[in-house]
Amino acid sequence: MPPFKLLCAALVGAALASPCLTAPALAAGYPDRPVTVVVPFPAGGASDSTARFMQPKMSETLGQPVVIDNRAGANGANGASHVAKSPADGYTLLVGSIGVFAINPALMPNLSYSPQKEFDLLTVAVRTPNVLVANPNFPANTVAELIAYMKANPGKVTFASSGIGSSDHLTAALFWQKTKTQGLHVPYKGGGPAISDLIGGHADVSFQNLGSVASQVKGGKLKILAVTAAERTSLFPDTPTMAQAGVPGLEVYSWQAAAGPKGLPADVKAKLVAAFKAALTDPDVIRKFNDIGFQVVNSTPAEFEAFQAKEQAMWKGVIDEGKISPTQ
Repeated sequence: MPPFKLLCAALVGAALASPCLTAPALAAGYPDRPVTVVVPFPAGGASDSTARFMQPKMSETLGQPVVIDNRAGANGANGASHVAKSPADGYTLLVGSIGVFAINPALMPNLSYSPQKEFDLLTVAVRTPNVLVANPNFPANTVAELIAYMKANPGKVTFASSGIGSSDHLTAALFWQKTKTQGLHVPYKGGGPAISDLIGGHADVSFQNLGSVASQVKGGKLKILAVTAAERTSLFPDTPTMAQAGVPGLEVYSWQAAAGPKGLPADVKAKLVAAFKAALTDPDVIRKFNDIGFQVVNSTPAEFEAFQAKEQAMWKGVIDEGKISPTQ
């Protein structure tokens, strides 16, 4: 065999025997086709909006189309499981909520994926505090009045939520634990129906994302009692934080984050982190998030990992103390 052919054969044999030698070359061309971002909830929700706000800038940065794939079901577990089991090549990603990354592990004993073991965490994109709102005709106008009313009427005040295990449900559970009260949880199939029934007087109060109810509060359809942030919100500067209202230790944010399957090549992961950063530092994208009450976080993967561990521990404590189950 001629020397040139012998050299080619040797190189091919070495490449086949050592797949790791070909991986950098494959990753170096990433991405060479569209990237799919799985949103594990229906279109129109907070996770979906987060993905779609970032989509154009990410496409521009990566040089390939970014496609949104809504895979709803099981409080985000269906879509999250799909991503966890996908190839770790950077072409299937996840943008999901606090429930997907921090609540489901404690809430669902037979969860079909592991947020700790099966994801490469990329960034916490945005966050928003919850606000305690009530039907305008509900007798309590302050947190103190609500607590007094609940103690006089144990188990009778209805708390609407967007579903079992949602941040608004668990914020209510944490509120009951902190105030030694008990309300009646009324779960709905999403925040929209919960807010509609709250406005219609079919429920009394609710902890909802700030952006979800800001327009209804400004329009007088709901009244706001407190915000679960560390500081007052500029949207409602006269509204106290929960700590200022007499309930310390109830600082809660609902957040949206991005991840990929565990084992992303280092340079692929770096390109994805850079693409999310480009989107989250774009002034137009920031404005869109601020308009719906979200604050851009843009954390690093390491910061996300530490934050996730802290959030999982907190919500596990709430779920365990409240004896909350997926059917409760």
